[in-house]
Amino acid sequence: MTSTTTLKRVTNERGAALIVALVMLLVMTVLGISAARNTNLQERMAGNLRDNNLAFQSAERALREGETLLRAATIPPFTGANGLLTMQDDAGQAWFWSDDAWWVANGRAAATVLDDDVVRAPLYVIEELPAVPEAGGSVSFGPLPDVGFYRITAQAQGGTAEAVTILQTHYRR
Repeated sequence: MTSTTTLKRVTNERGAALIVALVMLLVMTVLGISAARNTNLQERMAGNLRDNNLAFQSAERALREGETLLRAATIPPFTGANGLLTMQDDAGQAWFWSDDAWWVANGRAAATVLDDDVVRAPLYVIEELPAVPEAGGSVSFGPLPDVGFYRITAQAQGGTAEAVTILQTHYRR
């Protein structure tokens, strides 16, 4: 009699545990896939942030190198070579703003320090702006010499060619 009652109980079960287990497995799979996608997205965001930071630091290095050149006792003439330019027009829009022009050999100066993590050495140009006369003067020395103004523009790429930073500063000498 025991074997017949056991047999009846088995035939009356409908497989609810199997359905619950399959639903739980489906939920766990969806959670696992979304966690993997989220992790992948965060990795890409961190990589892009690193590339942009490398580009910014590299452009900053090129700016400082241009400022160091202007701090020297004498500066080379602004002839349009090696990144030493005169202002191109009254609007201040120079030719080097087009993307391709940055890589022309005579129009820019490459920074001397290259980080291993960046794609290319950062580039910079120094524009000589019109001189401004110094206000005032001296009775014993006469009028003061003109004050020179310079605009330094640097462009750098980060760990990839898509991460580009352009920085600009003005320098008074």
